[in-house]
Amino acid sequence: MDTEKMVIHGGRPLRGAVAVAGSKNAALPIMAASLLTDEPVVLRGVPRLSDVDTLANVLDGLGVVATRLDGGDIQMLTSDESRCEADGELVRRMRASFCVLGPLLARRGRARIALPGGCRIGDRPVDLHLKGLAALGASITVENGEVIAHARRLRGAAIDLTGPHGTTVTGTCNVLSAAVLADGDTTIDGAAREPEVVDLGRFLCELGAKIDGLGTSRIHVQGRSRLAGATYAVVPDRIEAATYMIAATITRGDLRLTNIRRGHLAAVIAKLREIGATIDGERNALVVHADRPIRATSISAAPYPGIPTDVQAQFTALLATVPGTSRVRDAVFPERFQHLAELRRMGARIDLGGNIATVCGGGSLIGARVTATDLRASAALVLAGLAAAGRTEVHGLGHLDRGYENLDGKLRLLGAEITRVGQQPQRRAA
Repeated sequence: MDTEKMVIHGGRPLRGAVAVAGSKNAALPIMAASLLTDEPVVLRGVPRLSDVDTLANVLDGLGVVATRLDGGDIQMLTSDESRCEADGELVRRMRASFCVLGPLLARRGRARIALPGGCRIGDRPVDLHLKGLAALGASITVENGEVIAHARRLRGAAIDLTGPHGTTVTGTCNVLSAAVLADGDTTIDGAAREPEVVDLGRFLCELGAKIDGLGTSRIHVQGRSRLAGATYAVVPDRIEAATYMIAATITRGDLRLTNIRRGHLAAVIAKLREIGATIDGERNALVVHADRPIRATSISAAPYPGIPTDVQAQFTALLATVPGTSRVRDAVFPERFQHLAELRRMGARIDLGGNIATVCGGGSLIGARVTATDLRASAALVLAGLAAAGRTEVHGLGHLDRGYENLDGKLRLLGAEITRVGQQPQRRAA
């Protein structure tokens, strides 16, 4: 039973500076790709999150030991290459665990892995993953909720990963990680362009892979017979950065963010400026001021370089405080609106029609007891609590711990009145 909660007394503008952690969504597929080499891999900037712990446990079951070093780096070291069956319970807990499939096939020739789980944000099939790996020569069957795959040796191929809802980030990661050890050349059309995919590709290049076209919809891979080890720094987390930018705006505060990549945040910056925030800074740091009147707007979450679906919930919470009528659409996960019911508990006036939420903002949010339904919804409820009058209790913090490192501690340093109450779960120290 989840006994933890976040207690927030809202109404205080956030002020100060905050350093953004390394990217969860980049770190996880990079950790999975450590299966591709038997040499040590050291990753810098990997955040301390329950998702990282979960994947570390998955990899431990596959013979790769993840160890936190002094300073917070993680060392990945293969001790047993005979294991090819991932822990089903762990994989069903977190979708990113499915990213071990491609590396296992490429390095060890076989894999058995449960169909993935994760946040309940809508249908996220893995058919494109399997299609791409089959094109590389893998024999794949699905039995009793598990994927069973074999490949004596993968072969380069022309692959199209375009799906009915656009690109697939984890699918691109899986196929890219497999292609680097395939015989011959591979071309991936319809590849995801997200910075996290680019970061995985750059990591693979540090191991000795040959990859062209990262950041475009066509990636070309020249297969190699083996890869070496490397030390690599994970890219900053653009979703965490965007969450703090929206936190500054929703509290009408003033924040300086460091350890960011401004180019990765271009769509978020443009939308916050349109709403009325002032954003200044350079490539690796930004200052967000929200001391001017804020305006209603329309938002559509879309694949990169658009506004990320992972900040749609946070933007929706912000727009609930903005005078006028705003509209929020999610073209990536049309069903990702479970947070609306909880925001309504706080007085937000939001109607949902199809995949478009109509937000009638301007009214005051009122503190309430709310429960997170997924990772980014949990962040949206915390932001709403920061802006609300009175006391807010946010439950379901297991979701929050999957993607935000010490969020309450960082917010307290910025002036928020926020306390975490209850026993924290025991986690693996990875």
